[in-house]
Amino acid sequence: MFVIKWSADESNGFDVLVGAILGADEFGFSTAPLIALGCIMMRKCHLNTCPVGIATQDPELRKKFEGQPEHVINYLFLLAEEVSPWLHGQAWRPEIQRPDRQTQYLKLRDDLPPKTKLLNFARILLHAQDLRPNTNILGGSVAQDFELSTRMEEGVIAQCMDVIEGKTDRVHIQADIMNNCRTFGATLSYHIAKKHLDAGLPDNSIQLDLKGSAGQSFAAFLSKGVHITLEGDANDYVGKGLSGGELTIYPPKDMPEEFHSEDNIIVGNVCLYGATSGRAMIRGQAAERFCVRNSGATAVIEGVGDHCCEYMTGGRVLILGPTGRNFAAGMSGGIAYVYSEVAEDFQKKCNMEMVDLLPMEKEEDIMFVEALLREFSEKTGSLVALRILDNWPESVKKFTKVFPYEYRRALRQLAALLSF
Repeated sequence: MFVIKWSADESNGFDVLVGAILGADEFGFSTAPLIALGCIMMRKCHLNTCPVGIATQDPELRKKFEGQPEHVINYLFLLAEEVSPWLHGQAWRPEIQRPDRQTQYLKLRDDLPPKTKLLNFARILLHAQDLRPNTNILGGSVAQDFELSTRMEEGVIAQCMDVIEGKTDRVHIQADIMNNCRTFGATLSYHIAKKHLDAGLPDNSIQLDLKGSAGQSFAAFLSKGVHITLEGDANDYVGKGLSGGELTIYPPKDMPEEFHSEDNIIVGNVCLYGATSGRAMIRGQAAERFCVRNSGATAVIEGVGDHCCEYMTGGRVLILGPTGRNFAAGMSGGIAYVYSEVAEDFQKKCNMEMVDLLPMEKEEDIMFVEALLREFSEKTGSLVALRILDNWPESVKKFTKVFPYEYRRALRQLAALLSF
């Protein structure tokens, strides 16, 4: 099954009608609803300084937000009212409700500029059936079986239902996983959230020990109370939207002695994207965009690629090895601790627009990092963590604390309020 989505910044009802004639099943709106909510197009979404309080974490700026759901609803109603007269009383109205292209109702305007007249729209205006005579172009109306009931996760869910329903306290499951098993853990988390909402389950209610190479979006949206241990590796989007669950990943234990986890990528791009809570311990390196938009999860890893901690607003990230360029771009909250043999090497790769780089001097930071290192070492067997801990008095000097200016200011304001 496929769905054609028309997303061309429709500004009026005529645009929607043209999209429908061209075969659109859905219509996407972005800029116009934002403007209905008060957006004034200042182009500062990435700077945390939105003057109307839409794209910002600043509490003072957020007070300026005056948008209401009714504003967007009203805009969409007005758009529908504009489409309605075009359809009213037209004999071709039923035709455009078909899922295929009905371009016989479109023709090129005569008043086009000379350069625009040079554009060839023949392929666009050609009926889809003429493009592929022997192909079923009504794909949206054909039922397909994706065999979801045969997925590995369905068997895991069946074994976990007694815990979710409160009939037993804990369950421990061991299984193998393959890279065609995508979004493992998401459906399990759905059942937990359906029963227990955001509260999830008590810690370690569900323990899953897996071996193999996990597919895309492994442990996505993992709920509180679920702890997944993976001996192997995983693809992109590991732990995206992590919601209180715990995740531990380490290489196979039978790897040869010359294998060094800190030099090898074990998880793909965009891991822990949008994580809100939970913990992730990963022995090895991640590819690009690790912990982008993290807002509350705690993560430990032995190295990362470019754009790590981009747009991060909360949580803690401990990195025990090399980082890529553009580290902490747009980072307005949370704290990152980065271990580097030569501090200047990391400084060159850090985006300094919104963060300050501080030495590890505060006792609370030192104690936090040491405790996190010990937990990481115990759960993953990381030799990097062991080496750092074995020479802790000297190693702690090689950590850099990445502290966003906005977060620092907010903590000072909170301390001032509590002091009264």
